[in-house]
Amino acid sequence: MKGLSSEQVLQEKQTTDSNAVASLTFTHRALSDVSCLAEFKKLERLDLTFNNLSSLEGLKPCVNLKWLSVKQNKLRSLKGIEGCVSLTVLNAGSNMIQSMDEVSNLVRLRALILNDNQITSICRLDKMKELNTIVLSKNPISKIGESLSKVKSITKLSLSNCKIQDIDSSLKSCTELKELRLAHNEIRTLPSELTRNTKIQNLDLGNNLIMRWSDLKILSSLVNLKNLNVAGNPVAEKDSLAKKIKKLVPGLQIFNAKPIDKAMKSVTVDADENLLVDARDNDNKKGQNVKEDKSIIPIKEDNEENTTITDSVSEKKPKRKSRGLKDEPVTEEEGIKKSKKIKFDEEKVHVDATEKNENRNKTRVDNDGNNNNDDIIVGKKKKKVKSKTRGSSAVQLLASDAQIGLGGESAWDR
Repeated sequence: MKGLSSEQVLQEKQTTDSNAVASLTFTHRALSDVSCLAEFKKLERLDLTFNNLSSLEGLKPCVNLKWLSVKQNKLRSLKGIEGCVSLTVLNAGSNMIQSMDEVSNLVRLRALILNDNQITSICRLDKMKELNTIVLSKNPISKIGESLSKVKSITKLSLSNCKIQDIDSSLKSCTELKELRLAHNEIRTLPSELTRNTKIQNLDLGNNLIMRWSDLKILSSLVNLKNLNVAGNPVAEKDSLAKKIKKLVPGLQIFNAKPIDKAMKSVTVDADENLLVDARDNDNKKGQNVKEDKSIIPIKEDNEENTTITDSVSEKKPKRKSRGLKDEPVTEEEGIKKSKKIKFDEEKVHVDATEKNENRNKTRVDNDGNNNNDDIIVGKKKKKVKSKTRGSSAVQLLASDAQIGLGGESAWDR
């Protein structure tokens, strides 16, 4: 058992006045007793992450404490925390806590983070009029119930990796909700009451049991929705889902962790035409280039010569192209061989022409400033800039960090 002493605290802060200590950080110290902190009446911020604490009773006298992190300890209970009546941020994630009832009287609390524990039910949070963030992911919670019915100030709620089967009307009063994470649960449908949560911007429903398209139609009421995840649900296996979702929620930017445009179809840049084309049409595009590119030897006459189609005009012209074959009969076997040779020559010429175009694109402007490749080079640069501009807002959504009360940035636990 390793306890923290007042002398250690004063030495750490290089002072002899306990009232001068407002903030302390003692992480990774294997501490199991911090009862000496009761002497520090002005203490407002305390970080005890990664220690061996099994009780918070020693913090009960810390009535001025506003910010507390005791995550990654050995806590089985929050007893003692009820004395910290000034708390605005509490992070007790990654412990073995079985009940959260002790927090119900912390009326000033703004952020409550209790992920990775053994909590089975959410206590009533009616008295917390300023609570805006709740993280209860990775707890065996089966239902939300009426615990949030009077918490109208909440903007961020995470209940991922729980055992929730139904949302029901549990969120109807959370009209300020902007981020809702319910991934890895057993949810089969979305309630009609979700229409009241019109401010939701980020919604994670990944890896649930939603099967039907009709179960997602309620999302049309979420007019501010920017980021949606339904990957891992049976309904997500349908190829046309992204297009349907886009019509349902026109303002959506991120779908299943990808920009919505990329989720709808894969696109590539055609270097020859400097156009965005569907990846599925690449082969067709190349086939058209064979016919249209003047640098490729036309094969019309040879193809006609190897077929049974007769034409009075075409019979007169092929004499220049095939002098040794003009009067010789062609067997079926020879026709097949010639057809394969023509196809091989066509592909070889097309590849050579493509390589020449690429080599020309790499050259710099001539001395007289007249370079035929200027348009291609400029086109590529414009394309890069355009794609960055179009995807910037989507990238910001993917990279944004959630603000946790007054505790600064925090990575959302999924």
